[in-house]
Amino acid sequence: MGIAHWDDVPKRRNERGQMAATWSNLGGAAGTHRCGVQRLEMAPGEMPTPAHVHGEAEEIFYVLAGSGLTWMDENTYEIHAGDCVVYKNFHEAHTIRAGTDGLDVLAFGGREYTPVGELPRGGSMWTVTGWAEVHDSHPWDREPPLEWPEPEPERVPTIVNVADVEPDVRGGRRRRDLARAGGSRWTGLRHIECDSGVLSGPPHAHSAEEEIFVVLDGEATLELTPSPRGAGEFGDEPETHDVRRGSVVARPPGTGVAHTFRAGANGLTLLAWGTREPNDICWYPRSQKIFWRGVGVVGRIETLDYWEGEELE
Repeated sequence: MGIAHWDDVPKRRNERGQMAATWSNLGGAAGTHRCGVQRLEMAPGEMPTPAHVHGEAEEIFYVLAGSGLTWMDENTYEIHAGDCVVYKNFHEAHTIRAGTDGLDVLAFGGREYTPVGELPRGGSMWTVTGWAEVHDSHPWDREPPLEWPEPEPERVPTIVNVADVEPDVRGGRRRRDLARAGGSRWTGLRHIECDSGVLSGPPHAHSAEEEIFVVLDGEATLELTPSPRGAGEFGDEPETHDVRRGSVVARPPGTGVAHTFRAGANGLTLLAWGTREPNDICWYPRSQKIFWRGVGVVGRIETLDYWEGEELE
């Protein structure tokens, strides 16, 4: 189905050494493919992970509630509700810690699959640069205590708040590109507000980009429209699903099914996270337009039959 609700996703309590947090795998529950979103709920003073750096995956955190600190390469910065924090790959080591009122965040990112080969009989594995021994213990057990200095008076540019990002206003929709404002490179996070009855965007389907949506407030109807070659015919009524605060929607690439959200009576606020794939092609069934995102070119098709005009002999 591609839809889940965070109230129905099992919570996993993880306590190991100085690390502690309650995790909810929202992306897995919604059926994401190569990307995901975790909800991290922390009591005062809790830290979910050691300071770490990702090789391939860019991480984007969104603070749902509470406040705390983010640790970046020996410096700390205050974070609070409505903040978007961009952690670039191959960049600073980072983690977070809850303040006196706790901390509730969403962590978006790609799933990394390290290119290694394992030798189970010898208890080792190799990579492109060398080899390492495989241990039964957990690597977090070797982490030394992390020092948390006083927060810096000014935050780094990779931390932005919803209130500080100028929205793109189109009719009854206000869209803020939080991740781009925070300097993201490979992924995006948009904060979208819609008045009653307004669409979050034109119905569209991606060929390569994976998207994840989380409803923050209000209610809406998710509308799914098959492509001309899909289960339905062009112009058929879309399949609909009701969503509300806490709903998580996964839209993997290559389905040929266009999606959009229509805000309910009390409006809609949601987060839209997605990969930035240079080879992505976006299809807009209502206007019959195609957008080649990597080169910024938009075209309109003239026929829905790709056999038309082709010779078979």
